[in-house]
Parts: sequence; structure tokens; C-alpha cells
Amino acid sequence: MKHKIIKKYNKQITALKSAFPQTIPILTGFLFLGLSYGLYSNTQGFTFIYPLILSLTIFAGSAEFMVITFLTGTFNPLLTFIVTFIINARHIFYSITMLDKYRGYNWKSIYLIYGLCDETFAINHTVQIPSNIDKGWFYFWTTLLNQIYWVSGATLGGLIGPYITFNLKGVDFVLTALFVVIFMNQYNKEDNHTGSYIGLLFPIISIIIFGNENFIIPSMISFIIFFTIFRKKYDTKNRS
Repeated sequence: MKHKIIKKYNKQITALKSAFPQTIPILTGFLFLGLSYGLYSNTQGFTFIYPLILSLTIFAGSAEFMVITFLTGTFNPLLTFIVTFIINARHIFYSITMLDKYRGYNWKSIYLIYGLCDETFAINHTVQIPSNIDKGWFYFWTTLLNQIYWVSGATLGGLIGPYITFNLKGVDFVLTALFVVIFMNQYNKEDNHTGSYIGLLFPIISIIIFGNENFIIPSMISFIIFFTIFRKKYDTKNRS
């Protein structure tokens, strides 16, 4: 019976085994950050049910922190919509980039679009999936595992919040370190480093012009304009 189940779901299980190691750094970061979010919710007077439901339905860390703030203030759905849209507007560019990769996986494509966050984008956009692994299931497991990590951390924080007394300030640096590692890994795989240099240059210029709080959207727009204009030349260099 066990062998029949393994044989029936071999494609899914193989993809899960391949995807899980890629998400281990996210597991560490999301558990800490989710825990912080759950603790923050608790300090605002919410039980663990709130971070559990919000992390399941919204699944956008910054927006979830903002929603907790809005829930404790005056009811203003228009302001909530505008602020959360601006905070997560970068996902528009992520989605455009992932259109080809996420196309053609039926119901999985719908979930992949819903569950696309910064960390999942970083993995699914850069990873080299072995030819014997089903790409659709690999993308699916990466997305689902990352959401499970976040929801688990948020719920755990809400549950143990009243009993935690030590300071968790600074644990968000785990994700910053994660992105540095992903960048260096991608850089070492490249023969042509133009894309990596552009990926550093435009955000630095945007920070100088727009500041730390507003640099992401101008950076994304700069990337799209640059690679739209110079795509053929960039592709030719990568192939040569």
C-alpha cells in the first residue's frame, strides 16, 4: 500500500524533496519574523486567531503589520487599500517577471500567483531546477512551504506572546543576510555580471534620490525600462 502511494505521488514527492532544501534559509527567517509579528499583534490586544487568519489570507508581512495598526485605529478602508497597495506594489513587477515561469500549471498557477512573496520570488526566479523534477510542483512546494513557515511563526508568536519577555529586536537581519547569500550565489553562477551590477546600481541611485523608504518602486521601473531597451544586447552577451 505504501509503495503504491509513493509510486502514485512520486512526481510530487520528488519535487518536494528538491524544493525543501531551497527553503531552509527562509524557514529560519520567517519563523523569527512571523514570531515578531505574532508578538506585536498580541501587544496590541489581539489573540493568536488574528495573526493566524491575517497571515493565511494576506500573506504580505509589511501589510499585515500595517493592518494590525489600522484595526486599532479609525475604520478607513480607502486609506487601508491605498497604503497596502503602495507597500506591495513591487509584487506587480515580480508577477510580470514570473508570467512565463508560472504559465500552464492549471490550479497551481492560481496559488503561485497568490503566494508570490519576496523570498519565494528570489528562489523560484533564480533556481536551476533539475530536468527530472516537475517545475510546476517545485514552484508549488516552494511557495506553500514558505507560507507555512510564515503562518506557523505568526501563530506561534500570538500563542506565546503573553509569556515572552526577552527582546527580539534585530532578528529581521536574518532575511537581509539571506538575500545577500542568494545574490552572491547567483553572481557566482553568471558568466556575464551586467545584470547583477545593474541590480546594485539602480537601487543605490534610487536611495540617493528617493530615500530608504521609497526606493523600491523607482528601482523596479528602472529595471524594466533598462532591460526593455537593452534586452536583445543583454541576451546576446549572455549567449556568447
